Amino acid sequence: MVMKIGYARVSTSGQNLDLQLDRLADCDRIYREKVSAASTKNRPELKNALDFVREEDVFIVTKLDRLARSVVDLSNIVQRLEDKKVDLVVLDQGIDTTTIYGKLQFNILAAIGEFERGLIRERSREGRDKAKYRGVKFGARPKLSSGDTQSLVQDFMTPGLSKRELAELYGISISSVYRLFDENRPADAA
Repeated sequence: MVMKIGYARVSTSGQNLDLQLDRLADCDRIYREKVSAASTKNRPELKNALDFVREEDVFIVTKLDRLARSVVDLSNIVQRLEDKKVDLVVLDQGIDTTTIYGKLQFNILAAIGEFERGLIRERSREGRDKAKYRGVKFGARPKLSSGDTQSLVQDFMTPGLSKRELAELYGISISSVYRLFDENRPADAA
């Protein structure tokens, strides 16, 4: 049996869901919450609704901004609905994927979301490249200074000192002892 699943949301507890609930009255089941739409993770009822819907169901909201706060967020939700073969109806924007024109709008939204995600990835990569050019180091900071590393290399070559003792002495793992030695070994210690 195909079900109409409604979702209503307001951002603060002082706001009222009544108008949305009136518009969603034809739904078989309505999920409602009073939370900010910062992310899907902070909206447990939206997650429950998206988990509940099944193939051929219709997911209904009154406005897109009740469903998502960004194009990327919307795209993720749309993709999840599309993967489950669930139609989307947005009453105020006239989006209805149960029709061929609605499917066109749906796909345009998904394409815009994918484009936006690509732009974000590209901007992030450009930012990292610029930072690297300016000398910014990424990743975890080394536990040992260059002087400590040189001492470790000398201690590594000292007979009678186990690699486990070296690891404990320098506060690093045994594999790091070997890696640092390999990366910094003197040319004559091959």
